[in-house]
Amino acid sequence: MQYRQFGNTYMLRIDYGEEILQSLKQMCEQEGIRLAQVSAIGAVDHAIVGVYDLQEKRYHQEETVGFMEITSLSGSVTWMNDQPYIHLHVTMADQKNLLHGGHAIELRVGATCEMFVRVLDGHVIREKDEELGINLWKL
Repeated sequence: MQYRQFGNTYMLRIDYGEEILQSLKQMCEQEGIRLAQVSAIGAVDHAIVGVYDLQEKRYHQEETVGFMEITSLSGSVTWMNDQPYIHLHVTMADQKNLLHGGHAIELRVGATCEMFVRVLDGHVIREKDEELGINLWKL
């Protein structure tokens, strides 16, 4: 992973074999980023994505193995339990141009990932909403 800051935005290059969510969390910890908007493109060779089931209060997960282009990766950095909380959604295209996507649980870089992290003034934490079973912004 390499990154560089330009004003309130970081450009982050996550390299082959690195895990995207862990790398972003590590950078946020190193730089003290408390609130940010995230967008990226790139490629993965292993991914676990989920779609939340409100009735069951859990993510139905899909694991994919094989080279896929990240057509869109976006989300936010907030904080929960005194650490960065990375919340990303991803859409990926496989070798047959079939799309896979959802809540990003694990994404391993298959070539590179080029990410913009736009830092916002302020600090937002998340709290678990017991009725929904998910962690929501506390504004």
